[in-house]
Amino acid sequence: MNLPSFSAMPWKWYGLALLVIVVDQITKQSIVGSLGLYEQDKITSFFYLTLRHNPGAAFSMFADFGGAQRYFLGALAAIVSVVLAVWIARLPKSNRMEACALALILGGALGNLYDRVLLGHVVDFLVVHYQGHEWPAFNVADAGISMGAVLLIYDALFSRNKEKRAKTEVKAHD
Repeated sequence: MNLPSFSAMPWKWYGLALLVIVVDQITKQSIVGSLGLYEQDKITSFFYLTLRHNPGAAFSMFADFGGAQRYFLGALAAIVSVVLAVWIARLPKSNRMEACALALILGGALGNLYDRVLLGHVVDFLVVHYQGHEWPAFNVADAGISMGAVLLIYDALFSRNKEKRAKTEVKAHD
């Protein structure tokens, strides 16, 4: 089990994770400074900004657990973040899409962990709605996690299959 040398670490992917964290925190601070709790600022007919505190996980799961979820979810996010950072470090340079996806997820996990540790809740403020149906409020960190998950699924379904098909075709021609 050899870790890459310090100079070989994929700093650009950690930089992407840091960018997600910084944009997440700047946007959250902007909303906290400009809107009251549950106040809404309509941007378009299907999108508005609001300030919400989410003590739970995605879609406010575990929000009614009396505060204990803060420590559980915080510990879980910290462990997942370490696993993601090591995973990124061990990826071959050729796995750019996977590294990008993991970096987006890492940045999102750390952005929300920061809120959870310092505030006891995650600040959510983006809301998309259509014809009376409203998507739960989310933030930039959540968007990073979601985009990373979509990229991982895409990579697993399509990119790897192309590699396998190419290897199979080469073997068939030999």
